[in-house]
Amino acid sequence: MTQTSENVTWLTQEAYNQLKAELEYLSGPARTEIAVKIAAAREEGDLRENGGYHAAKEEQGKMELRVRQLTQLLEHAKVGEAPADDGVVEPGMVVTIAFDGDPDDTMTFLLASREYASADIETYSPQSPLGTGVNGKKMGEDAEYELPNGKWASVKILAAKPYSG
Repeated sequence: MTQTSENVTWLTQEAYNQLKAELEYLSGPARTEIAVKIAAAREEGDLRENGGYHAAKEEQGKMELRVRQLTQLLEHAKVGEAPADDGVVEPGMVVTIAFDGDPDDTMTFLLASREYASADIETYSPQSPLGTGVNGKKMGEDAEYELPNGKWASVKILAAKPYSG
C-alpha cells in the first residue's frame, strides 16, 4: 500500500519505541488494573450513585481511546527515515517561514505530529491549518492557510531542512 505524506508520521526509533511501550502497557497491565478498579467499585453497590465506578469507567474509555490512537499512529509510522533534504516541506522537516513575505517577521518550526514534539522547537502538525498550507511547498514558494477567524494568511517558505534532533 502506498502512503501519502498526510497519513504517515515520521518518528525516530526512540520515539517509536516509547510509543510502542506505552501501547503495550495500556493494552496489557493498564487494562488489568482498570478492570480490577471497576470490579472493586461495582462491589460497592448501587452503580447509579457510585462515583468510583463512574470514574473508573471514564478512565477506561480514555485509555481505550489512547490505545486506538497509538495503534493507528504506529501502523502509519515511518521509523528512522528522515525526509530527503530537497527543500520540499514535509513531515519531519524544520521549516522557516516569513509572514506576508516580510523577511523580518519569521518563524521556524518542526512539521510533525505531537508525539514527535520537541521541547527545543515549536511543533505544528501536518494536519494543522499552517501545516496543511505549507506541506508540499518548496523553498521560495508562497503558501496560504486559513486562520481560526476565517481570514487567510500568506507565508513564504524560506527554508526546509530535515530535523536532526
